[in-house]
Amino acid sequence: MHRESMVRALRERLSAQIPWDIAVIGGGATGMGVAVDAAARGLSVALVEAHDFGKGTSSRSTKLVHGGVRYLEQGNIPLVMSALKERGLMRQNAPHLVHDLAFVVPNYSWWEAPFYGVGLKLYDLLAGKYGFGASKLLSKQETLHRLPALDPEGLIGGVVYYDGQFDDARLLIHLAMTAADHGAVLLNYCPATGLMRDPDGYVNGVMVRDQETGEALEIPARIVVNATGVFTDSIRQMADPGAEPMMVTSQGIHLVFDRSFLKADTALMVPKTSDGRVLFVIPWHGHAVAGTTDTPVDTPCLEPKPLEEEIEFVLETAGQYLTRPPSRKDVLAVFVGLRPLVKGEGKTSALSRDHVIHVDTSGLLTITGGKWTTYRHMAEDCVDHAITLGRLPDMGCVTKNLHIHGYVEDSAKLGHLQVYGADAAAILQLAQEPMLAAQLNSALPYIAAEVVWAAREEMARTVEDVLAHHTRALFLNAQAAIAMAEPVAHLLAVELERDDAWIAAQIKEFRALAEQYCVS
Repeated sequence: MHRESMVRALRERLSAQIPWDIAVIGGGATGMGVAVDAAARGLSVALVEAHDFGKGTSSRSTKLVHGGVRYLEQGNIPLVMSALKERGLMRQNAPHLVHDLAFVVPNYSWWEAPFYGVGLKLYDLLAGKYGFGASKLLSKQETLHRLPALDPEGLIGGVVYYDGQFDDARLLIHLAMTAADHGAVLLNYCPATGLMRDPDGYVNGVMVRDQETGEALEIPARIVVNATGVFTDSIRQMADPGAEPMMVTSQGIHLVFDRSFLKADTALMVPKTSDGRVLFVIPWHGHAVAGTTDTPVDTPCLEPKPLEEEIEFVLETAGQYLTRPPSRKDVLAVFVGLRPLVKGEGKTSALSRDHVIHVDTSGLLTITGGKWTTYRHMAEDCVDHAITLGRLPDMGCVTKNLHIHGYVEDSAKLGHLQVYGADAAAILQLAQEPMLAAQLNSALPYIAAEVVWAAREEMARTVEDVLAHHTRALFLNAQAAIAMAEPVAHLLAVELERDDAWIAAQIKEFRALAEQYCVS
C-alpha cells in the first residue's frame, strides 16, 4: 500500500473521466469498513482521509470487541445480539488482531453474584454459537487466583465472563490494506474541501486537496458516503449549510499503567461506578489500561484533552478495587477518545450505540453512530443503501467470511509482531539488517524495522503516525515515545526523502503533542 501509487491511480482515473462507484469521506473504522465491503463486492472505491488513517476516535477505544454488557442492562437486546455476532466474526476473520479475554466482576455484597451471574448467563445465551466461553460464579479464592491484584478486603466472590480484545489502530490499518488488496484507492492527508454537484444539485463527487503537494483534485462518484464520525455534521453542512445537526459528542479517557497493577491476563470489570458507567482495567500490550469516562463535549476536536476530574475519577475508582491503588505518578500515558452519538434524550451514557444511515436531500449518504465491534455490519448496511441509491450493480456482501489482510491463525509465537500477522515475516526480513533490528527504546518492544515497514507499506508519513497508530508507543508510554521521536524521524526521513529541517520540525511537533499524553 503505497501513497505514491494511490495518487497515480487517482489521477489516471480522473484523466479517463470515469466516475467511481463510491467515494468515501473519512478513514476511520466506519469509512474503512465501507471501503472494504464495497471493494470486496467489486465496486470501484475512492476513500479520502484528512489526517492519518485512525487519527481520531478509531485509535482511542477501550480496545474491547464486545456485545456491551451495559446495553444489556438498558434492555437493548437487538444491539447486544448483533454485536455479539460481529464479535465472533471479527475474531474469525482477524485472529492475529482479535482474541478472547476473561473478565472478572468482583462481588463485595451478597446479592451481586446472583444478580450479575444471571445477567451474564443471558449474555452467553445471546451469543449462541458466537460465544467466547461460558460465564460462571467464582469463590473468593478463585477470584483472587484470577485477579491477584484485587483488594481481598470484604470480597465475597466474583463472576467470570468472556469478551474480546483487539488493537484498534492496527486493525484499521489492516482494513485499509484489505481494501487496497481489493482495488480501492485510499489517500491519507487528503481532506475533503467541498462536494461536486450535477445540474440538478445532486451530490456527484468530492473535491479534495492533497496536503503533500497542495494539489486540488476532484473525485466524481455515483454516491458519496460521509463517514466522518464526530465531524459528521461539518460534511453534511457542506452539502446543505442549513442542515440540522444530528450529532452529540462525549469523551472518554483511559489511563495506562505498568502491568504490575493488574498482575494477570484477566481483566477487571466494575459494573457500577459513581457516574453510572462500567469501568474496566484490562491487560493490553504488556500494560494495564483503566477507563473509561463519559463527559459531554460541546465541540469535537482532533486532540481532546483529559479533564482533571476525569483523571481523578479513574484513579479513585480503580484504586477502590486494587491492592495497590495507582496514583498520578504511576500513569504512563493518558489517551482520550470522542464518541459519535446520534442525538436523543437524556445523558450521553444512555444514548444508543446503534448506527444511523441518513440521506440528505442532496443525495449525500451519511453513516454515523455505532461502535468498533459493529463496523462490518454498519458497512454492509451502508453499501446496501449506496447500491440502491446510486443504482449500482447489485452484488451481495461477502465480508462475513472475508479474511482481513495479515490473517494468520496462530500468531502468538510472533511476540509483539503478532499484530502484523502474515506481514511479520517481511518485518523480520528487514530486521536481518542489524541497524533495523535495534529496539527503539528499552521500555517498549518496537524495533527500527517497524518504522521502515510503516513508511514503505502502510502509508505512514509522520513521527506521530508511526508512534501513535502504526505502533502504539504514544498510547502505552508517552515519555518513552518522546525519547523515540528522534530515531523515528531519522528513519522516516530516509524512507520519505526528507531533509534535516523536516526532521527537526517533526521531533518538535511530536514532543509537543506527546506532552498532552503525560499526566503531571
